[in-house]
Amino acid sequence: MEETIKSFLTQDHRDCDEEFANMENAVASQDWAKSEESFEKFAKDLQTHFDMEEKVMFPVFEEITGMTNGPTQVMRMEHAQMLNVVSQMREDIAKQDKNHFFGLSESLMMLTQQHNMKEEQMLYAMADAHIQEQKSSVIEKMKELKRVN
Repeated sequence: MEETIKSFLTQDHRDCDEEFANMENAVASQDWAKSEESFEKFAKDLQTHFDMEEKVMFPVFEEITGMTNGPTQVMRMEHAQMLNVVSQMREDIAKQDKNHFFGLSESLMMLTQQHNMKEEQMLYAMADAHIQEQKSSVIEKMKELKRVN
């Protein structure tokens, strides 16, 4: 089956979800060294995911559709919102504040689930429909970004 933007980025969502679960498990066990390691892996993978979208896919989508103030702008705002929560979680791991961490991780989980649903059900399908000619090149550039990070 041919790889699509939707299939590639949806799988990356699942991979980030798995890292998120690993991080929560480490914090729950209060193994702070492992928590920090899991957290940094999750934060790096999440940033890479956002970069694949914001630096590769979104610009092509916006150029082809002319929609610069539409769904991609909303997604960028949501990415910034999520990264703000992630930076607060980093502080909780440094302070070994499990309870505050889990309050934030619950907020991040809700933000992420709503965000991913919008991307998976709408934006990625729109991207696949509009970016047909450059689809394989866009996917390859996203994979390259993932490899170097």
